[in-house]
Amino acid sequence: MLVNATQSEELRVALVDGQWLYNLDVESAALEQKKANIYKGRITRIEPSLEAAFVDFGSEKHGFLSLREVAAEYLQPELKPGQEVIIQVDKEERGAKGAALSTYVSLAGCYLVLMPNNSRAGGISKRIAGDERDELREIFSRLEIPESMGVIVRTAGVGRSFEELQWDLNVLLAQWQAIQEAAETKTAPFLIFREGDVVVRAIRDYLRPEIDEIVVDDVQAYERIHSHLQMMRPDFVSRVKLYQDTIPLFNRFQIESQINSASGREVRLHSGGAIVIDHTEALISIDINSAKATKGHDIEETAFQTNMEAASEIARQLRLRDIGGLVVIDFIDMLSGANQRAVENKLRGALKIDRARVQVGKISKFGLLEMSRQRLRPALGELGQISCPRCSGKGNIPPIAAVALTILRVIEEESIKDRTAKVQVELPLVLATYLINEKKHAIVEIEQRQHIQVILLPNQFLETPNYKVERIRSFSKVSKDSQQSYELLAQPENPGALPYDVTDNTQTFDTAAVVAVSRSAPPKASDKNKSKAGVGLIQRIVSSIIGDGTAAVEPKKSATAVKTTRHPSNRRYNNNNRNRNKKYKRPVKVEEVEKVEKVEKVDKEA
Repeated sequence: MLVNATQSEELRVALVDGQWLYNLDVESAALEQKKANIYKGRITRIEPSLEAAFVDFGSEKHGFLSLREVAAEYLQPELKPGQEVIIQVDKEERGAKGAALSTYVSLAGCYLVLMPNNSRAGGISKRIAGDERDELREIFSRLEIPESMGVIVRTAGVGRSFEELQWDLNVLLAQWQAIQEAAETKTAPFLIFREGDVVVRAIRDYLRPEIDEIVVDDVQAYERIHSHLQMMRPDFVSRVKLYQDTIPLFNRFQIESQINSASGREVRLHSGGAIVIDHTEALISIDINSAKATKGHDIEETAFQTNMEAASEIARQLRLRDIGGLVVIDFIDMLSGANQRAVENKLRGALKIDRARVQVGKISKFGLLEMSRQRLRPALGELGQISCPRCSGKGNIPPIAAVALTILRVIEEESIKDRTAKVQVELPLVLATYLINEKKHAIVEIEQRQHIQVILLPNQFLETPNYKVERIRSFSKVSKDSQQSYELLAQPENPGALPYDVTDNTQTFDTAAVVAVSRSAPPKASDKNKSKAGVGLIQRIVSSIIGDGTAAVEPKKSATAVKTTRHPSNRRYNNNNRNRNKKYKRPVKVEEVEKVEKVEKVDKEA
């Protein structure tokens, strides 16, 4: 894990394997991220046609609260305008759309996720399977979970003891209690709890035994991460390293060029092919081109090899860019059905390490594959980028001659209106030069035909294809006859600044009512858990096959039974397809074995 914090305007966290970048998180100081923040809001109006309510939670745009995301406690007797609710941001604001909200709050800890007002949810992460799932299920049944709450065990909880999970649960319960107390202190709207920054989230979400080092290139960030790990994950404190070389951290690991490629439209493949990623209002389209790829012996083999390589790279680009929503992939046409299934399986396998929820379809007869991906954070292309002032984000502009003809038509349209005396056009230098020379006769014809005056004002601060047209009436009270033509130009407030220049990135954000919650020291991990946490995934798989050399010891039952609340997950067995056709084998008791031996002995004697 590499943490780049040398620039205060941007904080970057990258996960690398050697020199291969497979995950990237970027946080800009100029952009406030509201996802997972908890607010106290006020319902402004309810739209029955949308089955939703709009909530004022302090943002410029009101949030969208679906009625399916309203907890039962707010429906007694009914939801009404002016009612105050505690909400959490599920999705960030995008364009003209407000943030998506939910009253079902979830608090993520090191090993657990607490859902304080959703008792029906909970269980063990679907990513955990086999013996580890059975072990966690036994520990989960002993956790002291309040009746009205639900808990999910995260993948980071694998190998953790009951004491460690209970400690994390107690921290989350204290945090929720502080949120509830803070919500009673003020009236809505205001910010109650702010989600941690990108470093805290990366440590919470990505810290696994496979992470060998956490390399930080800033002293203050190093001290903050070191103290945070001492309090939350002391077993990882020794892996934090301070990078002090003169070569930038990301350049040392040769991932800066990979980050730059993740911001571009085209990504080159090692085989010579390329993938092209285009964003539209409805979906994300990804096109695969073979270009210079010549791996195969024939066209079918070349298409298959290029598609296989592109499948892995597409899964990686989706993670790096955090592309969410509907994605349509146009693979190179393949005639073999087996090759199509192989490409589909390659894509699904590459998406397994993605934290986002992903649904993948099949390649259609047109060579298209549809998939959807959950958006975890603002996309990489949305951070620190604005729409182009020349093309307005379209990517292309019309030529000079086409814009000049459009201006002539607009002048003609304005001149035929009643009582028009003058038509004043403010336009870029190149357009003014073209009209004055190549289209001078057309302007003269309009003036003579409509009995008006056309005034062209070249403006050095305008760029093609932008222009301004103003119609001046004959009885207008504003007289501009006394002014010279060069005096009619509107002067910008800052002539030296470009329209896309951003010099002030400092913004003030709201302060959360709950800043920090006092935490007790985490319990020490047992030797068994340390040994499990110290090995990688491959070593754990090998040890599960050949054994780890330790004998299994049957746990002793406690003398006093403690009654704890269990929250069976409704989907624990219903969604577990691999267990549907398997018969449950009841363990054989010692008494039954002795009884069978006695019967066999009697038969022999008889």
